[in-house]
Amino acid sequence: MKILISGDAHRWQLLQQKDFSQHQVFYFENIADVKDWSQYDWAMDLSLDEEPGRLHYYLMYPELPLLAARVKDSLSSLWPVIGKAREKNVFGANFLPGFIESDLMEVSAALNADTGKLKSLMERLGWAYDIVEDSVGLVRPRVVCMIINEAYMTAGEGTATKEDIDISMKLGTNYPYGPFEWAEKIGIQNVYEVLQAVREATGDNRYLVSEALEQQFFESKK
Repeated sequence: MKILISGDAHRWQLLQQKDFSQHQVFYFENIADVKDWSQYDWAMDLSLDEEPGRLHYYLMYPELPLLAARVKDSLSSLWPVIGKAREKNVFGANFLPGFIESDLMEVSAALNADTGKLKSLMERLGWAYDIVEDSVGLVRPRVVCMIINEAYMTAGEGTATKEDIDISMKLGTNYPYGPFEWAEKIGIQNVYEVLQAVREATGDNRYLVSEALEQQFFESKK
């Protein structure tokens, strides 16, 4: 199987922790460098969430199945652009750092999606996956980012240190990481943007970015 992978170099580095040994993989950080699109069996886009303009490259190849980063917006928001005929071959994925390298891939799909193609891809790659509801934030990123936000709020109030919060969370919930460790793996910008996107989509104040997290985000941009 020939797989085209394009987008963020850091995410590609993390994705390589998964096994591609039985397949031919062609990686391009810059999607404009891709040639001879017709040779590929599947495409994976690691940056479509942040760079939706990349979508126009795929519109010329409607039969090429696409698994694309889609956490900060819903997959269905693409349908007006790509049209009904393309929906069946486009799938969203949680390609955020901290999740992309995990044992279970979280995936979203259209109601009329050709999930048989997705199943075949995952079986041939040997990846475990779960099809979840197409919603902004999906499932795990939404939950984890909310926990991170609450942890920043607690630390900002001086109730506990970041280290104490990480330790207590791991001991109390058996999570592999504490919230601040999660934030470091995911990236504070991604956490901030997921929370902003979910808050905008749902109107739920549980996702309102805390002052402490917002401050950390803006400091990271300096």
